[in-house]
Amino acid sequence: MEKKHHPGGSTCSTRTERKFIERERRSQMKALYSNLNSLLPPQTSREGISSLPDQLEEATNYIKKLQVKLEKMKEKKNTLLGTIHQIPNNRSPQIEIQQMGFTLMVVLITALDSHYFMFIEAIRVLHEEGADVVSASYKVVQHAVFHTMHCQVGEYGNGAAARISERLKKFVNDSTYCPF
Repeated sequence: MEKKHHPGGSTCSTRTERKFIERERRSQMKALYSNLNSLLPPQTSREGISSLPDQLEEATNYIKKLQVKLEKMKEKKNTLLGTIHQIPNNRSPQIEIQQMGFTLMVVLITALDSHYFMFIEAIRVLHEEGADVVSASYKVVQHAVFHTMHCQVGEYGNGAAARISERLKKFVNDSTYCPF
C-alpha cells in the first residue's frame, strides 16, 4: 500500500489508524457507561437521563448513598456486638424487632448455653401469633448467639406486628436462664 504524504508529515494510514483507535475508544466508553447505568437500581436509573454526565452524577450519588448506608450498618453491628459483653455476666437475653411493611426482622441475642431454648420459644410465639417465619439464622460470636428471624405478618399489618413485638419482648424480659 502506497502512503500519501500530507502537510505536517502525517500519512493517510496513520490518520485512518487514529480514527479507528478513537472509534474503538468511544465504543468501549459507551459500553462502560451502559454497564455502569445497568448496575443502578430502576428508581435511580431513569430513562429520561440521557447525557453521560447526568448518568455519571446519578451513579456517583447512588454510590455515596450506599457508602452512608454501609457506615450506618457497621455502627449498628458494632452496637450489637457491644452488647455481647453484657450477656455472659448477667445471662439476660436481648431482643430487637424491626417492622418493614408486613415484614418483621427479629434479632434475639442470647447466652451460648441457653440459645436453643430461647430460639424455639421465640419461633413458637411467632407461630402462635400467625406470623410466617420466612428464614431464620444464627451466628455465634464469643459467648453470645445472634438469632435473626425474618417473618411475614400478613394482612393485619401494624396491629399484628405490635402484638407480636409486645409478646416477644415480654417473653424475653420475663424469661430466666434455662439451659437444657
